[in-house]
This record gives sequence, structure tokens and C-alpha cells, in this order.
Amino acid sequence: MQPNLQHTSKPAVESNRGFQVWWQMTRPHTLTASFVPVLLGTALALSHGKIHFGLFFAMLIASLLIQAATNMFNEYYDFKRGLDNEHSIGIGGTIVRDGIKPKTVMQLALSLYGIALLIGVYICMSTSWWLAALGLVCMAVGYLYTGGPFPIAYTPFGEIFAGFFMGMLIILISFFIQTGTVTSTSVLISVPILVLVGVINFSNNIRDLEGDKENGRKTLAILIGKKKAVTLMTYLFVFSFLWVFGLIITGVAPIWTALVLLSIPKAAKAIKGFIAGDSPIQMAPAMKATAQTNTIFGFLLAIGIFIGHFVS
Repeated sequence: MQPNLQHTSKPAVESNRGFQVWWQMTRPHTLTASFVPVLLGTALALSHGKIHFGLFFAMLIASLLIQAATNMFNEYYDFKRGLDNEHSIGIGGTIVRDGIKPKTVMQLALSLYGIALLIGVYICMSTSWWLAALGLVCMAVGYLYTGGPFPIAYTPFGEIFAGFFMGMLIILISFFIQTGTVTSTSVLISVPILVLVGVINFSNNIRDLEGDKENGRKTLAILIGKKKAVTLMTYLFVFSFLWVFGLIITGVAPIWTALVLLSIPKAAKAIKGFIAGDSPIQMAPAMKATAQTNTIFGFLLAIGIFIGHFVS
């Protein structure tokens, strides 16, 4: 399907709302998808010795910058392909609603990538240069998610890429730069975060299902329909909680990680919101609750690991 060409015209006059516009363009509700894995990977590393806080903060900042840049690439290419318009729901669509020039958005995204690259050099100098190749792959995926001739976001595999690269891989890298290794425990504990980061992406695709369908996307939500998509989301939430209890029962994770149960109300709110919502604006709160579930779940999982380390 050809994109709607009316959106390729020059955007509106630049907004005067200042910082708020630029902050919203980073899509802050998604940034926790970077913060939580770094915190969790570092918590896991504590049992292997002291934490290098310089590397922790470097990894955290680099991850946040890459996530923000990825969101800006999404902003740019959604505008170029006509997916965003002045009636778009959510905090995307800054170019058409607030008049930020597309060129400015792209330049800022590339600048964030540049800063992340410099931070990556510091991390590699302190740990291993093998991470350089891995970091470049992550940055390439961030760009290709909506950029390039075959955007990942237009396929049914967006959730898998998001979950693996912005969930599991960040945990494992954060663990590796502190310990110099990757263990089976770190892999197993990263699984529910992989799932929940993917669910954040999935929730966005459920909300935008009709609009994405009109613009030729083939997301998983489109392929299976809203009702089955919400059912699948429910199963993924349940899987994440059961996985943690499986780790507790097998002795992989401390009993304190059962704190993740406190995030159940947010997950329930997200599911109820998607079931009841019929339009993007009605489902927007449910999408936000999905991101909050990931944040609370991951934070409590990390806290449980911290507590388990100090009381064992």
C-alpha cells in the first residue's frame, strides 16, 4: 500500500512548548525498558563481587540514549511514510503536531547515537572490545526497526527483536561488564524481562492496529486480530509471573523475587483497558499501564535479588 502522501508536506510552524515537546519525542514511557534491564543485570552481578558504578552509569546512559534515538527514528520514519498525522493518538507525531522539522529529529537521533558510541568506547576499554561489535548490532537494529527498506516494525517480529535486544541482551551485557562472564542464572532471570519488553511493543501495536493495517503493516496484532492479541498478552503476563516462581522453586532466584506479585494490579489494569477500549485514545491508558507493569515487575525483581544477596 502506498503511504499517504499528504503527510510529506512541510510540517507546521515550530511549537513554542519548548522542553516538553523534546521530552515527549523521546517517548519517556518506553525508557524504562532500558533502565530496568541495566539495574537487573547489575543486581545479578553483585553476587560476583563489587559493583563498578562507573560502568553501571555508563551502561545506563548509553542504553537510554539508544532507546531515545530509536524512538526518534520511529518518529521520523512514521512521518515520512505517512503514518503520523495531526490526529495521531499518543506522544508520537511530534513532527506533524508540534512542527519539529524532520531533519532536526534525524540529526538529534544520530547525535544521541554518537554520544552512546563514545560511552561504548569507554565501556569496551574497561571490559572487552568484543562488546563493540555487539553494541553496533544493537544500534543497527534500533535504526532498522523503522528505518531502511524493510522495517522490522512492519513485520510480525517486532516484539521479538524489541524483547531480545532491549530486554535480555541489555541484562546480559550489564552483567558481563561487571563480571566478565555470562551465566545460566543471568540468562534465566532475563527471560521474563525479554517477554515484558516485547509486550510493551505489542501493546503499542494493539492500540494502533487499525491505523497500521491501513498503512500496510503486518504486525502480529494485525495478523491475529485484537481479541486474540489481548488474550496472548494475558498469557504473556501470566507466563512472566510463573517463570519467576519457577526460578524460586528451583533455587535459581531468591524467595524475595516473589515481590513481582505487587505488579499484578498494573497488568490487570492493562488487560482490562484493552478489552474495554475500542479506539486508540481509549486504549492509550492501557498501553501506559503495560509499560508500568514492566517497570514495576523489573524493579521489584531487581530489589528481590538485592535483598536475597544481603540476607543470605
